[in-house]
Amino acid sequence: MITFKTNMGDIQIALDYENTPISARNFLKYCKEGFYEGTIFHRVIKGFMIQGGGMLPDMTEKEGHDVIVNEANRGGKNVEGTLAMARTMSPHSASCQFFINVRDNSFLDFTAKTNDGWGYAVFGKVTQGMEIVKKIEKVKTRSYGEHDDVPKMAVIVEKVIVAE
Repeated sequence: MITFKTNMGDIQIALDYENTPISARNFLKYCKEGFYEGTIFHRVIKGFMIQGGGMLPDMTEKEGHDVIVNEANRGGKNVEGTLAMARTMSPHSASCQFFINVRDNSFLDFTAKTNDGWGYAVFGKVTQGMEIVKKIEKVKTRSYGEHDDVPKMAVIVEKVIVAE
């Protein structure tokens, strides 16, 4: 169990080691290293998802570890409350950033081993604090430099607690 203590409340997360062991271990490693502490949820799209894991409040991007293989083909579904690896247009480019689905987003699921079909690997779910996720989803956003959907007031991950 992992708890993200944010300036808007706590979010508890359970990881899916059985279906997405690489993604789950990758996320856990970042949590144990304290990497996410001080980062923000930098992309918030109402009715879609909240994304975090790689940006500081000034929108400086933190350097993550190497990219990991995309495990979206292992059956996970992007349903409300699940966590998935964020990535670029390249299917196997996920590193540290993740998002929490605020509704069912089946169009993000794996359909084929093509650039368009790979989808986004679901590696965990919110077990407590979905009301906090919904609260974050409702924050006012703006454009900031090259980034859209950035919260006007920073939503900060203040502390990450890993329960062994």
